[in-house]
Amino acid sequence: MNTSLSNEINTVHWQGDSSGHLEILDQTKLPTQIKKIVCKDVPAVVESIKKLRVRGAPAIGIAGAYGMVLAVQQAILLEDSSKKKIAYIQQRVGDLATSRPTAVNLRWAIQRIESLILNAGENPDFLKLSKDVLTEAKRIQEEDQHLCEKIGNYGASILPDGDILTHCNTGALATGGIGTALGVIVTAWEQGRRFHVFADETRPLLQGARLTAWELTQRKIPVTVLADAAAAHLLKTKQIGCCIVGADRITANGDTANKIGTYGLALLAKAHNVPFFVAAPSSTFDLALPTGDKIPIEERDEDEILQPFGFKSTPASARGFNPAFDVTPAQLITAIITERGIIRNVNIQTVADVLHDCS
Repeated sequence: MNTSLSNEINTVHWQGDSSGHLEILDQTKLPTQIKKIVCKDVPAVVESIKKLRVRGAPAIGIAGAYGMVLAVQQAILLEDSSKKKIAYIQQRVGDLATSRPTAVNLRWAIQRIESLILNAGENPDFLKLSKDVLTEAKRIQEEDQHLCEKIGNYGASILPDGDILTHCNTGALATGGIGTALGVIVTAWEQGRRFHVFADETRPLLQGARLTAWELTQRKIPVTVLADAAAAHLLKTKQIGCCIVGADRITANGDTANKIGTYGLALLAKAHNVPFFVAAPSSTFDLALPTGDKIPIEERDEDEILQPFGFKSTPASARGFNPAFDVTPAQLITAIITERGIIRNVNIQTVADVLHDCS
């Protein structure tokens, strides 16, 4: 598989050794400008996550893991006891974990790093610990690259003929590899399948128009961008073979939180008898939650609705409703594609059968 594009994009990249820094490709500047943000402390990583400079559940998790390296770096500089240094690191854990509440990969990656730190004992060698944490963070990123390839292969094997409709961005910009849902599309294309991709613009921040369309054009895969509200007409009038999206959190029964508008798209796909697929790694599953009713839904600044990209589009007295995610019930999902296999007839048992209780 050709993964060169994902390597060139370098959405999240650690520069140097354990005393180095994190570089983040600022996705708020795409597609017109390629700019990197240098993060030398945890607040810079938190700001990048909150402001969507880095986005996509897997990429956020990777950024959080590298943020933990920076937390250890800063702890080393404290002229204090080991106990207080560990307490400082755990404070940074909280800062990172709460920067985006819906995407479960962030919490998963940070807790994985935190466990390594706590297992080092009460008086660890912090210089060695910083190297170990960096190694683990890099391992998380490499694992994501490999699992994206597996998701791509599993997904391509069940992708029906016909054109494809996708929502938001789920490619190299959102992960450590070729992507999840977009990775399935890329894999099928590289295997010789030919189709046209329709990308919802994905209001209000236009991740589909700005990011997905950019990635697909880089790979020379034909793409057409449509307004989110045009999806019903598209499904009714065009030969759409399937819809495929990513996920930010999936519960034990298969209910799936993803970018706002996904639930509506799933309902439309069901109404038009079009298969609706979700592609996500096992780390996106939160098996502690039985259903999607308990998934916390992030609500972002209303100005993203009222003043999109700085353009005042509403009267001064109007208020904005800006949930970043919605939850698609499992019964609307044809299959969930993971690196561990394909979950069909999505329910609590089929999820457990494929994941083998990966909690």
